[in-house]
Amino acid sequence: MFVLPNLFTVSSIFCGVYSITLSAGDPTGDNFYRAAVAIFFGSFFDAFDGRVARLTRTQSEFGVELDSLADVISFGVAPAILVYKWALAGMGIAGIIISSVFAACGAIRLARFNVLAHAETGTQRYFVGLPIPLAAGMLVSVVIALNNTRAPVAEMVGQWPIATLVLVLAFLMVSTIRYRTFKEAGLNPRTVLVFLLVVALGVAVAIRGRPSLVLLVYFSFYILLGLAEEALFGRRRRAAARAAAAAAQLPEAEEPLLPAEEDEIPLENPATVSASDDGEQDA
Repeated sequence: MFVLPNLFTVSSIFCGVYSITLSAGDPTGDNFYRAAVAIFFGSFFDAFDGRVARLTRTQSEFGVELDSLADVISFGVAPAILVYKWALAGMGIAGIIISSVFAACGAIRLARFNVLAHAETGTQRYFVGLPIPLAAGMLVSVVIALNNTRAPVAEMVGQWPIATLVLVLAFLMVSTIRYRTFKEAGLNPRTVLVFLLVVALGVAVAIRGRPSLVLLVYFSFYILLGLAEEALFGRRRRAAARAAAAAAQLPEAEEPLLPAEEDEIPLENPATVSASDDGEQDA
């Protein structure tokens, strides 16, 4: 039972290595497409290893560390090599550096996630930074969407737009922008309605455009959702966090009084005051 979730993780590693071998081979559209699909299948195995561990109650620190190492290979190195061979090879050293930045930021994102996961308890509602499987999924969806065209990608959209996308995804992974985990979403009419709307959007894109654009629309929507929530609620959330941190650092003697306590006079010697009150009453 303890081996079962780790088999899913190892399968994700296999998909990543297979993608790397395809990307490093002949630079043909078929190899790039298969390399992208291999990464996409690796995301399925990565998504289920944790769920299998929870269902079988075989969660362990070993599985957590193995999962992070697998993600570096499957969603850090493999997409970096794929996008370099697919679109950035003509840029020379600049293309290598840009691809390396993506892989390095993915590794930093995973290390930070492990530290936060050990520090926090309970169900996490948000990811801090764009998760590396979703960043890799965005690159994979771009490769799948543009690989069906006959013209080379460098001639069709240019190399620098792809390079800019890679750098933006790398920045989002190491940023503090929060992205929803949707772990708190239960089975209710609202979630069912949202799910049906998402499916309807995918069907409409597949019918009016191309099926290969569906993944691109989904990943783009998720990334833009996180950016929109950060623009709308990020400043207020950071202000509340700073206020909570400042309140936690106040010494006990300097805690602000409640409104009902501000009118009360502190009694240094309650016995003396009681005696004086009695004297005034006798007089």
